[in-house]
Amino acid sequence: MSKKITIALDGYSSTGKSTLAKNLAKALGYGFIDTGAMYRSVALFALENGIIVDDSINEEELVKALPKINISFEYDRDSELNTTFLNGRKVESEIRDLAVTKWVSKVSAIVAVRKYLVTMQQKMGAGKGVVLDGRDIGTVVFPNAELKIFMIADHDVRARRRFDELTQKGIKTTFEEVKKGLAERDHEDETREEGPLTKAKDAIVLNNTHLTREEQFNKALSWAREAEEK
Repeated sequence: MSKKITIALDGYSSTGKSTLAKNLAKALGYGFIDTGAMYRSVALFALENGIIVDDSINEEELVKALPKINISFEYDRDSELNTTFLNGRKVESEIRDLAVTKWVSKVSAIVAVRKYLVTMQQKMGAGKGVVLDGRDIGTVVFPNAELKIFMIADHDVRARRRFDELTQKGIKTTFEEVKKGLAERDHEDETREEGPLTKAKDAIVLNNTHLTREEQFNKALSWAREAEEK
C-alpha cells in the first residue's frame, strides 16, 4: 500500500517549479504550497506599507511587521489553480509584478523573514501529502522529504520563458532586461547567508532545457510513485 509523502522541488528561477509542483499535487491528490508566492507576498506587503522606500528595505520595520502578515492558499476550481491570499486579499497577480520580483530575493535573504515563513511552511506541510517548491525546501524546510527534485535549465531558455510569460500578461519589458534580472536573482539566491540555493545531496536533478512540460511531468510523477511505494 502506498503512503503519502512530502515532495520538495528546488531550483533556479523560471525553471517551471511551480507549474510542475501544481501538476504533481493535482495528479497525486496532494496539497500544494507555493513558497515563492509567500516570499513575494512579504515583498508586496513591504512595498505597500512603506517599508521599502528610496530603493532600500527598512529591515527593522519589516521584522516588526511580520506578525501582521498572514498568507494562505485556496484552490480556485474555475482556473484549477492555487490562489495566494495576503491578509485575506487575493494577490496572485500583484505578487508576479516586476516591482515585487525586483525585491523578492532581498526580502527572502532577511534571516527573520525566512525563519518566520519556514515555520509557517512546516506547519502547513506537517501532515505530509504535500508538494512544495522554492529554493531551500529540500535542504532547510523539509530536509527529510521523501522525494527531492532540483530543477535546472539553460539560462537563455529560462530568460525566454520568463519574457514570454510577462509579455502574455501585458507587462512591457525587454528580453535583455529579463535576462539580466535572472542573472542577478541567481546570484542573490546562491550567495545569501540564510537558506541559499543549493542542491540537496539526495536530490534528483531535472534538467528541462529540452523537455516538454509533459515529458518532465511524467518523469517527476514516476519518481513520486516510486517514492510512495518505498
